[in-house]
Amino acid sequence: MASADLREELTCPICLNFYTDPVTLRCGHNFCLGCIKSVLGTQKRSGVYTCPVCRKSFNKRPELQRNIALCNIVRNLQITEQEHKDTGIFCTYCIHSPVPATKSCLLCEASLCDPHLRSHNKSEEHVLTEPTTSWGNRKCSIHRMLLKYYCTEDATCICVFCSLAGEHRGHQVELLNEASEKKKKRLRDVLQKLTTKREKTEKRVQSLQEHRRGVQQKAAGVTERLTALIRDIRKQLEDLEKRVLSDITRQQEQVLLTISNQIQQLEKEKDELTRKMSQIEELCNMTDPLTVLQEQESHRDDFCGAEKGDNEVTQRGDKQVPAGGHLYEDLISVALYRGLADIVSDVKRELYVQVTDIFLDINTAHNNVIVSGELKTASCSGINQQRPETPERFTYYPQVLSTRSFSSGRHYWEVQISKSGHWCVGVCYTSMGRGERQSWIGNNNKSWGLNSDKDLSVVHNTMRISLHPPLSCDTVGILLDYEAGRLTFFKLCDPVRHLYTFTTTFTEPLHAAFCVWGEGACVSILH
Repeated sequence: MASADLREELTCPICLNFYTDPVTLRCGHNFCLGCIKSVLGTQKRSGVYTCPVCRKSFNKRPELQRNIALCNIVRNLQITEQEHKDTGIFCTYCIHSPVPATKSCLLCEASLCDPHLRSHNKSEEHVLTEPTTSWGNRKCSIHRMLLKYYCTEDATCICVFCSLAGEHRGHQVELLNEASEKKKKRLRDVLQKLTTKREKTEKRVQSLQEHRRGVQQKAAGVTERLTALIRDIRKQLEDLEKRVLSDITRQQEQVLLTISNQIQQLEKEKDELTRKMSQIEELCNMTDPLTVLQEQESHRDDFCGAEKGDNEVTQRGDKQVPAGGHLYEDLISVALYRGLADIVSDVKRELYVQVTDIFLDINTAHNNVIVSGELKTASCSGINQQRPETPERFTYYPQVLSTRSFSSGRHYWEVQISKSGHWCVGVCYTSMGRGERQSWIGNNNKSWGLNSDKDLSVVHNTMRISLHPPLSCDTVGILLDYEAGRLTFFKLCDPVRHLYTFTTTFTEPLHAAFCVWGEGACVSILH
């Protein structure tokens, strides 16, 4: 640290501040680059250049040599001065100009700069610390002596009198440095643990950030695919609408054309009938019998044709719409149904989900399970169904499996469940037991289920996870992705909500599994 004399040596004689970019004249004196340039500029008019300090003359404008060593000294001094100025503590003995203190003596209760520190008493009583003005914190509040020891029993700093004759007499004490080092060691251990924990936390944060980005990217991709799919569905519906409306228009034109042709034919017949009626009226108005009879003979064919025409008109009048004059709504319905079915098939292919048609296997049904005739509903019964024993049949729990199994692909089915009794739906391996206590769906490592026992929960390998809130609708969707090892349950309310997803690696073919127990318990496979 620089003394006041050193500060004076590093001060420019022109601006009286620390040198800025110091340069040297040939005479050896130093100046700030900007200051000496300004002075030499004013001397240019007289043509005589002199040093502002020693007045030595130069025949021509002197060259300025940059003083690198002095520049470095000034820079380091400014940095050190700034560091000590931040403490705001100055040397107690530098009364003419404030000089930042380097150390403080707790015994003398004084702060010292470097020069005064060199001449300060070096005995052990004079304890030096970093610059401070808090003298009271360093001395015993009772004996006003320096705190030199640490009482391990009371965890407090004490003076020598406290340890010998005071309230800490007989206690285990340590020198402050020793106690400080021990505490530092404990703190380093804590710091190491905290550092390790922080690193794990940072990794977790990074992992979650990556997961968040993954979710955002996946959501963006799903949104894009769904938007494209809906746009395609809308386009297909518009095309279907145009086709069906075109069919309606075409049918209408055909029917109207047929009707128009028949109307035109009838109009001709009507005109012909009018003509014949006029002739007959003329005959009826004649008074000469001979003329009437002779005219009758000449128009016999017309009269016969009129009588025959009456019969034809009568027959046609019985039919309100002539042949070929119907608009076939059933044809329109069939065309619309087939078009919608094609669109739905395309949508299923886009979603990579096979809506599976599931039937119950009566050969696996427990004798207290009634299976409906269409093999779609299982209900609990207190009456033994007296079915023949088979290796596949459940004998311990009222359960039943699907006829088909799944060993690949994505499959989806929906189940309607009863509000009374209890139920369980899920999947299981074909090899799951049938006649022991562990054969209940979810009570082993070969089955996964969603059940209503006590509360809504999922269970696998006897591990139960409760789901909240309880099921608020009577329909559950089940999605099985065999290759991905995912079994997902949905509650099909409005809107559809995710209930739970099991994640595992499937190693055997899976069957849809159902269990019903209690009065009124029933599950039905939809579609």
